[in-house]
Amino acid sequence: EIKFIIPRFNSNDNTLLNFSQKYKIDYIELNDVNSETSLKKLANYSCDIFVSMSFNQIFRQKIINLTPTGIINCHAGKLPLYRGRNILNWVLISDEKEFGITVHFIDEGIDTGDVIYQKTFSISDSDNYNSLLKIAHIECAKILHKSLIKIVNDNYSRINQDSINPNGFYCGIRGKGDEIINWNNKSRVIFNFIRALVNPGPVAKTFHKKNEISINNSKFLKHAPKYIGTPGQVLSKTKNGFLIKTKDTFIEISEIVGKIKVGDKLG
Repeated sequence: EIKFIIPRFNSNDNTLLNFSQKYKIDYIELNDVNSETSLKKLANYSCDIFVSMSFNQIFRQKIINLTPTGIINCHAGKLPLYRGRNILNWVLISDEKEFGITVHFIDEGIDTGDVIYQKTFSISDSDNYNSLLKIAHIECAKILHKSLIKIVNDNYSRINQDSINPNGFYCGIRGKGDEIINWNNKSRVIFNFIRALVNPGPVAKTFHKKNEISINNSKFLKHAPKYIGTPGQVLSKTKNGFLIKTKDTFIEISEIVGKIKVGDKLG
């Protein structure tokens, strides 16, 4: 039984509000989930466990102690690696061959609590941010449900993250300006960068003079020869887009918003 839903504070997304109204579940907006007022309000529900998913406040020990089982969180990252923010973007930028989804207990750290369940999914060159996001939307719910069943049946273990890998790391939040392509990088790096930012992400950007150009797709040409030229130079037109010189070879870009032509220098 779901006793209440707490959305991100000041969120403009009404998905959870509509869900709560449809199923007659209490909808509580809290600007500080750790305040004494919030704690008293939540304690009245006498919940067995709290569940966090993509929440944007850090839980302190008092709220963790409000339930006999604590709080669990679903994180679209292979903990203890890829803690933090914008994980699906970062795994693609890092040219990973898989990404993970982890359900873990919350402690006072960020994404550091004991793991209950973790599953990995392969990444191919045909994947991008949109395809990983679709997988995560479906699989996060499945994995979270499976973890709750384990807890209900008292059929789970707590796996300390250091026992998985003692060298966990955090990914920082991506912000405005982080979507701009650096053509002085190698082709593989630029290919990963572009696919990490496709719709519904911010989409990779470049400029011709002062004109912004958006690039929503690219193709890594595995056997492209090394090419002497200036990085960012538009080399030729193709059926789907253009070939652009990089640090080492060249890549094909497509799904372009903005005007470019052969001979232009992007940067």
